[in-house]
Amino acid sequence: MFSIAPGRLGLAASLSVLLLCASCGDSDNSTSPATVSSRAGSAAPDAAVRDADQTAISVDTELLPYAEIGDVLYYGHFAFPSDMIEPLPAIVLIHDVWGLNDNIREMANRIAASGYMVLAVNLYGDEATTDVVEARALTIKVVEDPESAADNIRQALDFVGVAGAPGKAALGFGLGGTWSLNAAQQFPDQIDAVVTYYGQVTADEGRLAGIEAPVLGFFGAKDPAVSVTSVTDFEAAMRRLGKQPTVQIYSDVGHAFADPSRRDFDADSAADAWQRTMDFLTENLSVDDG
Repeated sequence: MFSIAPGRLGLAASLSVLLLCASCGDSDNSTSPATVSSRAGSAAPDAAVRDADQTAISVDTELLPYAEIGDVLYYGHFAFPSDMIEPLPAIVLIHDVWGLNDNIREMANRIAASGYMVLAVNLYGDEATTDVVEARALTIKVVEDPESAADNIRQALDFVGVAGAPGKAALGFGLGGTWSLNAAQQFPDQIDAVVTYYGQVTADEGRLAGIEAPVLGFFGAKDPAVSVTSVTDFEAAMRRLGKQPTVQIYSDVGHAFADPSRRDFDADSAADAWQRTMDFLTENLSVDDG
């Protein structure tokens, strides 16, 4: 595991910083996330998503069960291009502390419009929230039961594998950014690329050694939850291990700069990170293996 790991010491403090900076980023007109229904067979209407050239691309979305942990089914938001004929590379998208909300579903649709199958997972079950206290409680459940979170993501990777994905990436924001790196460490045979947006990182080479996939990371220099020092130490440790991560630190932004529902949102940095993400996925999830 990375910085958000099981154990009581330091847990409350770490979460308090993370959630405090997230709540300070709330905007008065932020998008309110919808709670995910757990009814099998329900589906969202087709979405029209616009790419960088503002050309409408049709995306189909469905609410699908992808994991069973204990006796609980977990439902995710599955998005794919409407004209998909053969399986495409897949992105397992992992949400931030607020859960599987409208912002994450819209991001899934946007990625799908770029030519991918996308499964946005739900680490919380049915719940999403805008409340800091609720987000803290939900996050603590994940932190204190990392085995279930890992199993959730493993089953998500299996799900897109059964769907025929020729390549898989883990991509996450905040809490999900931490777990995209965790997943790359724990399931190296299933992940071909990993993208973390302002996730917690570590310089522990023992923990980083298991990562085999190329890593792309985005961070804000003014982020109180993920310090620049921790990011540069992470990058240096990866390089000592012979790995070549791509790390982008934006100088004038804080936490959640890519989340349009937060006051810390920075349109220019978010647009740059998006383009870098798309280029990275294209390079590492090519369906043409020769």
